[in-house]
Amino acid sequence: MLDAALADGTAQRRCTFEVFARSLPHGRRYGVVAGIPRLLEALSRFTFDQAEIDVLCDAGVRDRVAEYLSGHRFSGDIIGYPEGELYFPGSPVLSVTGTFAECVLLETLVLSVLNHDCAVASAAARMTTAANGRPLIEMGSRRTHEEAAVASARAAYLAGFAATSNLEAHRRFGVPTTGTSAHAFTLLHDSEAEAFRAQVDALGVGTTLLVDTYDITQGIATAVEVAGTGLGAVRIDSGDVGVLAQRARAQLDALGATGTRVVISGDLDEYAIAALRAEPVDAYGVGTSVVTGSGAPAAGMVYKLVEVDGRPVAKRSSSKESRGGAKSAVRRHKPTGTAVEEVVHRLDAEVEIGEHDRVVPVPLLVKGEPAGELPTLDESREHLRRGLVAVPWEGLKLSRGEPAIPTTQVP
Repeated sequence: MLDAALADGTAQRRCTFEVFARSLPHGRRYGVVAGIPRLLEALSRFTFDQAEIDVLCDAGVRDRVAEYLSGHRFSGDIIGYPEGELYFPGSPVLSVTGTFAECVLLETLVLSVLNHDCAVASAAARMTTAANGRPLIEMGSRRTHEEAAVASARAAYLAGFAATSNLEAHRRFGVPTTGTSAHAFTLLHDSEAEAFRAQVDALGVGTTLLVDTYDITQGIATAVEVAGTGLGAVRIDSGDVGVLAQRARAQLDALGATGTRVVISGDLDEYAIAALRAEPVDAYGVGTSVVTGSGAPAAGMVYKLVEVDGRPVAKRSSSKESRGGAKSAVRRHKPTGTAVEEVVHRLDAEVEIGEHDRVVPVPLLVKGEPAGELPTLDESREHLRRGLVAVPWEGLKLSRGEPAIPTTQVP
């Protein structure tokens, strides 16, 4: 595309591309925007040095493309939903404006970041709601690509998880870390008691002991015998965890370890977490389901050309239609703060903005430069928390239903 556009002169036309999801994954009522800072940071490094251009030339790229890329740096404008914002079908999550050449180059970068991070954050937010205030630990690094693991830990924390087992996520993004020992550590020692004693000696009685390597009842008894009634927590990673949590709580209380927490892990998703809401579980460890979007590993975002030189353009093919024109959105609220509607409109349309309404997209880049300081990860986390509080309670259900906030498209 770039080669042909450079050849016929259309590469320099002023264009706007829009990122949106035509629909939400099956059963979902909202999505969560995540990855905006990661995308902007990657975009700041999106240049081509001579070695990279040489590789492209070896692969058959024409001289005019190589010449264009040799001086390339994105110089356009980007507006978009802030990180931690909710989105719905048709929401203009990101608008990228510049020449056709510079905008079309960004499609894969934009979609790879947003489709991944939004998928993880959207699943993690549902799990946070299902946990009903109990802390969640992200433990999925071994179930995804090594770089995706770091981004997943960040997205899960944005969505309300308390901590991650991924230390690189702490180094890069400041995500709190925590963890427990594995079954291998227990098997390494000649007895369960020796393994527990070694862990307590190294980490103190506040540590979490994994008690289901052999027999859970005996494991809990041994844990309290070794660490005392001040033991921080026990973790159960297998079996019928609801029943086992009840038995563990009763046994710990009988042994006098009333303050010892019960941590459950092992193939949990939002539905399993919700089913455990009535059980005496103090925290959850979630792995595979969160880093894979709990069945929706990509958010379904697309990157479509919607305007050329100020003229709206739109794809019309069946089931994949797009709406022409650069757009914005207004989130309408009741005086109580409850969100009631999202109005998506062309930038040139007149839309009333009431006292309690909010324009959702914000400037991110202006002429290729940052439009201002981005919120911190913790600020975005709080933004999402407030956004979920504003959703009508029906919109937080895990069952299939209409989007949490209806979207109106203004012609």
